Amino acid sequence: MADALVISTDKGLYCPQGGFYIDPWRPVDRALITHAHSDHARSGNKSYLTAEPGLQVLRARLDNGANVETLPYGKEQKIKEVTVSFHPAGHVLGSAQVRLEHKGRIWVVSGDYKTQPDPTCPPLEVVRCHTFITESTFALPIYQWPDETRVVDEMNEWWHKNKSEGRASVLFGYSFGKAQRILKSIDSSIGPIYVHGAVHKLNQEYISSGVSLPDTTYIKDADKRVDFKEALVIAPPSSYDSAWTRRFGEHSSGFASGWMRVRGNRRRQSVDRGFVFSDHADWNGLLSVIESTEADQVIVTHGFSNSLIRYLKGRGKTARGMKTVYEGEESEMSAVNAIRDVEPAFDESVKETFSADIGEDGGESK
Repeated sequence: MADALVISTDKGLYCPQGGFYIDPWRPVDRALITHAHSDHARSGNKSYLTAEPGLQVLRARLDNGANVETLPYGKEQKIKEVTVSFHPAGHVLGSAQVRLEHKGRIWVVSGDYKTQPDPTCPPLEVVRCHTFITESTFALPIYQWPDETRVVDEMNEWWHKNKSEGRASVLFGYSFGKAQRILKSIDSSIGPIYVHGAVHKLNQEYISSGVSLPDTTYIKDADKRVDFKEALVIAPPSSYDSAWTRRFGEHSSGFASGWMRVRGNRRRQSVDRGFVFSDHADWNGLLSVIESTEADQVIVTHGFSNSLIRYLKGRGKTARGMKTVYEGEESEMSAVNAIRDVEPAFDESVKETFSADIGEDGGESK
């Protein structure tokens, strides 16, 4: 498309009229970054531009000395022929949608986003546009999130029960965004909270960015004689079933992820509890945001893209895909591999296929 404001290249999403890339996966001269997850923010670019609240976490995840500039949410900046602005995506601290305006046409690149409230970052702002480039991480109708307060109540009850039975509670969740949202939401009065080093590092960046979090202890700093029987331990999924977790003795394991909506994924992860807690929009959230943008054209990137494209086309929308290398909740992707093969054949039968595998409680087996 000659008038396209964003095209896919071997280096990433490129805006020809502005001469910049958005979340490039290979080094470029100028990169606009939607958020600091590693599949969207990579080292090696000559310059970075990101939303102001994400400065600390982005710097922490790039090479020392990276040239990073920021824009407050909503403030416009002209880059060659294109007027650019960042708008809250509600995904993690500093996450933003990128609005591009050129000769009266408006395109929005969503990055990753969610519609559920999150006490660690501003809520998603719907940005009206002509073309909306959206993620599709959970673009199947089986992925519908329960109320987040209910899920947090379940976490609290699980921790309290483990404490009363004399075992530690080890909860796995992505170290950037998921862990801090859990910490901000959970009842910290139940007992002491310990964190993995990856979580500890990001906690410091959140705190330095003005986000208050409850007191936690970095595991490395814990007394060697500490008894974890009353504790909650928060760690990334990569540490599951490792020597690191065996120090806690008898413990119950939990996994906080949108993939836990499908009960079979909880079994495949071999954890005791699955909590449906995602930093991405669910099926209804995706459809609601797409509709609210009033976009004439929808371009779908990473996730169950073919399913979303077919659904939108079936309802009269102009929709197509755009190839990217983004991974969504990258540390949790192994959980979805087992159901990835059903995606090309998506229709209403998919929901029926998984109906026996989805509990009324949102993914927890009884």
